[in-house]
Amino acid sequence: MKPRYIVALSISAGIAIGAAPVQTLHAQAKPPGFVVVEIDASDPDAYAKEFLPSAGKALAAGGIKFLARGGKTEAIEGAPPAKRVVIGRFESLEKAMATYTGPAYMEARKIGDKYAKFRIWAVEGAAQ
Repeated sequence: MKPRYIVALSISAGIAIGAAPVQTLHAQAKPPGFVVVEIDASDPDAYAKEFLPSAGKALAAGGIKFLARGGKTEAIEGAPPAKRVVIGRFESLEKAMATYTGPAYMEARKIGDKYAKFRIWAVEGAAQ
């Protein structure tokens, strides 16, 4: 057999062998977890100075990727959203729940509860 054909067959076999495990791993990956937080701060300055730094550290340690953080909100249908809305993405719903119920975030919430009311929920994302 000519060396070119051997090399071509080896490359093709390598691609086929490598593609199977990648597909299997991709199929086993957990869908992401999303957290939506509505915040109504009674004292926005104290909230920003005292709560946000400690909460931010706790959430960063949990691996959050912020998709929306404050900013303008508009009601499309139903009750209007709170004054401040945060949407975060985690690697899984379990990771989101562990972060928001973990000791670091719960300690920060002791401060946050002095200055704001929170509504927080998590949802499992669609598998990609």
